[in-house]
Amino acid sequence: MKAIVVTDQAAGTAGMKLMQRPEPQAAINDVVVRIHASGFVPTELAWPSTWTDRRDRDRTPSIPGHELAGVVTTLGYGTTGLSLGQRVFGLADWHRDGTLAEFVAIEARNLAPLPGDVDFTVGASLPISGLTAWQGLFQHGRLQAGQSVLAHGAAGAVGSMVTQLAREAGAYVIGTGRAADRQKALDFGAQEFVDLDNDVLEDVGGVDLVFDVIGGDIQKRSAGLIRAGGTLVTIVGPAEARPADGLAVDFVVESDRAQLSEIVQRVRDGRLRTNIGNIATLDEAVAAFNPTERRTGKTVIRVRP
Repeated sequence: MKAIVVTDQAAGTAGMKLMQRPEPQAAINDVVVRIHASGFVPTELAWPSTWTDRRDRDRTPSIPGHELAGVVTTLGYGTTGLSLGQRVFGLADWHRDGTLAEFVAIEARNLAPLPGDVDFTVGASLPISGLTAWQGLFQHGRLQAGQSVLAHGAAGAVGSMVTQLAREAGAYVIGTGRAADRQKALDFGAQEFVDLDNDVLEDVGGVDLVFDVIGGDIQKRSAGLIRAGGTLVTIVGPAEARPADGLAVDFVVESDRAQLSEIVQRVRDGRLRTNIGNIATLDEAVAAFNPTERRTGKTVIRVRP
């Protein structure tokens, strides 16, 4: 099969190559999926799991990518809950070869059915962004109607999902980003926007929940805005700052079939819009991951026409 392969961590996305690799085999409780579309998060090349297995052994050359939409072609021994020929989407294991390929072997529990009226490209754009937003807001942030949310990177793939899900839950959403991101963040439902280059973040006042995708100084300043009992949720590693009278939670997104089904249902009925910034073919993938201009939104690789 054709696959995007990385061998040099220092080279980053520029070190990716399109190569021929053996087709994967289904282990116990696995399925093999013929991939139609794959999402990609460039920061994963800095994750240890891209380069080593669960026992910390080198696993290069590795195939990156964790988001997929496709069709089940093989059922492993003991696999239940899915059927041959079924359309699926989901989030692949961190420590195994991933989804920037024509096929992937994946635990069946990491997949959810993809309704026939949802395009594979849309399905592949949802798992990391949608599940990250869902889990950060509702599992870790315990968001309630009437609360306020400061959504950093509101024009990005995760931030736009945070904005939409928080608004639907009855929250007041303040988005942040660069000046050029203002209209896009407002279009996705932010009720206010803070230009982090030119506006004063502290003018926001007190909020109940900060969803941090930036870290560093912005995270530290944001922690000071959280009301008593509020929560700072971050996805950029252990929280460096903590609210004076609240919680700081860092987490790694996990696959969840029920949550994926909730997310895709919202897409179907128009309550949730995807944020796809660029679509490319597998042959064009390396160039797409090394753009000459800044883009917001998810990059999706269309593996099959």
